Amino acid sequence: MGEHTAPKFPQEIIDEYATLGVDLPALFSAGHLGERMGIQIVEASADRVVGTMPVEGNTQPYGLLHGGASAVLAETLGSIGTMLHGGATKIAVGVDLNCTHHRGVRSGLVTGTATPVHRGRSTATYEITITDEQDKRVCTARLTCLLRDAPRTAAA
Repeated sequence: MGEHTAPKFPQEIIDEYATLGVDLPALFSAGHLGERMGIQIVEASADRVVGTMPVEGNTQPYGLLHGGASAVLAETLGSIGTMLHGGATKIAVGVDLNCTHHRGVRSGLVTGTATPVHRGRSTATYEITITDEQDKRVCTARLTCLLRDAPRTAAA
């Protein structure tokens, strides 16, 4: 079905996780969905994850940014924050996503910023704000993820 692409991370984050033996771009691959939606990670840490997504190609029949596209961006960013909080021995599994859509967007680039609301041992919740190029809020989302033990690899 073609090659799967991963969200693009800043090189310093990739290098940091590489020292732990973790291929961060492969770990956070959104497969064909990420490729189709054009999500790019601009900044990534457990304290703040920032990513962008073009409106073009992610619209509904009226020409507005699709609410589901905003949800995909929000879940991607919140999941990355949770994974970075949990570390290399954990995986994040989304258990609740809530999105409130505030205004329509017809063109340009939207930017999502995920910040933690709660970071515990077994769950993490992130608030994700999505804004347009004029810094007007398009969507507010909240994602809660369960932190599970990562599967053991043959090398481990």
